[in-house]
Amino acid sequence: MEPNPTPPPDNCTHLFRSSWSLYDAILAGNYMSHREIHACVREVLMAQANHGRFALLDLGCGNARLLADTLRTLAPRRYLGVDLSPSALAEAAHYLHGLPHVELREQDLLACAQDEAAASTEVVYSGFAVHHLNTADKQRLFHAVARLLRPEGSFLLVDVVRDEGQTREAYLERYLHLMRSTWTGIEPTRLEEACQHVAAFDYPEMLSALTQMSVSAGLGEPHVLGQFGAHTVMHFRQSPAIA
Repeated sequence: MEPNPTPPPDNCTHLFRSSWSLYDAILAGNYMSHREIHACVREVLMAQANHGRFALLDLGCGNARLLADTLRTLAPRRYLGVDLSPSALAEAAHYLHGLPHVELREQDLLACAQDEAAASTEVVYSGFAVHHLNTADKQRLFHAVARLLRPEGSFLLVDVVRDEGQTREAYLERYLHLMRSTWTGIEPTRLEEACQHVAAFDYPEMLSALTQMSVSAGLGEPHVLGQFGAHTVMHFRQSPAIA
């Protein structure tokens, strides 16, 4: 696994703290395949709900807009969403209004996962946030999630993933070209700001590296639920309890 630096958390989230509406524009254009991705996520959450009401920890929850409708249908027994963006959390409070047992917390996602280690939950979810962590912190996150999950619990990770053998530089060249050529509904100045943000703060891993981290933490190999370009939905399962 290639080491990468740790960007300051404030820098990682500055773009969306200052203009959360940019993310809504990305959603509206489905530029990152959010619709298809959420269909995969919803399927796992519905399967989890068949075993009873579950607790969900959402690491880097943003405004929780996509999850809100699903959560209303499934009514989890607890939802904890954490994010470093106060504006995103304010919007999340709006979208999740009326749901019982909701907590929103302004906190770094790794710190939260480690702080909650004494707790337990059936589902940990993170969407397009983990790639901001450096390699060592990603490994720490997998270990923290493994401690958090109840037996047969689920870690749903949605993130950008590099092709096997692809360098970060080659990944960025391809991804930035994709943004500039296909994100046509984004105002040019804001699009360029988004491109600069990605170039500065995105450190995606290869699937093999994420698999190695997961196996090391005791979560086993991921089940890839969907791949939409570089955008990948991965499902990691906690081992069942040993009687």
